[in-house]
Amino acid sequence: MKQLKVKITENKKVARDFYRMRIESGYLAKNSKPGQFVKVKCSEGFEPLLRRPLGVHRISNNGIEILYEVVGKGTELLSLKSKGGILDLIGPLGNGFDLLTAKRPAMLIAGGVGAAPLLCLAQEIAKNKIKPYVIIGAKTSSQVLCEKEFKKLGCFVSVSTEDGSKGYKGYVTDIMKHLLTIVKCKISGIYACGPFPMLKAVSYIAASSDVPCQVSMEERMACGVGVCLGCPVKIKEQGYKMVCKDGPVFNAEDIAW
Repeated sequence: MKQLKVKITENKKVARDFYRMRIESGYLAKNSKPGQFVKVKCSEGFEPLLRRPLGVHRISNNGIEILYEVVGKGTELLSLKSKGGILDLIGPLGNGFDLLTAKRPAMLIAGGVGAAPLLCLAQEIAKNKIKPYVIIGAKTSSQVLCEKEFKKLGCFVSVSTEDGSKGYKGYVTDIMKHLLTIVKCKISGIYACGPFPMLKAVSYIAASSDVPCQVSMEERMACGVGVCLGCPVKIKEQGYKMVCKDGPVFNAEDIAW
């Protein structure tokens, strides 16, 4: 982990309210892992005061990419930054995904912007020439993220939208249950990132199917290193752990849902 001043090589709108930023940094390229995140300073001044936690979206030879949604003042300011600008960030932070095996395919389940860190994981899995099953969920078609990018990596991709405007009308868990009846014996593990209700449902389905599951938790983070105690998650028989320091990736069976 380091505080860095890095060069922005791209900051492009890729979907409704979603942007992809490419950052040049040999240090981040070498030390970042799927599931980790960076804390980004969104302005030159003190407003907003807190840095924004953004997951590592892709890792290249000379840097990383982050995919973010404009949801408030901080990310709105971030969306206005231009190519060639300098970004102040701290990272990489947190604990990422633990690949259980390189010999069998995994199932990746993304809800909304949860697709961001899972693309990085799919990129890592693709190095072993194994094609994971990917389920992408969103409220509507304009919010479906990374479908083309997952397919380019060779993933088997399914899409669900709540309004039925793209793919299956319903939830990622509907597709997950159906897919598990077909490929359960082939799956090495399930990896999910998205809103809490989705992760809870995914966790229960994985447990009932006796398939290992890791979840990347989405929580508000202030410090990013576990000092402020602002992002607790309840752990079975262990009290609480901090999402920023002990996660954001946890074994689903350890969470007290």
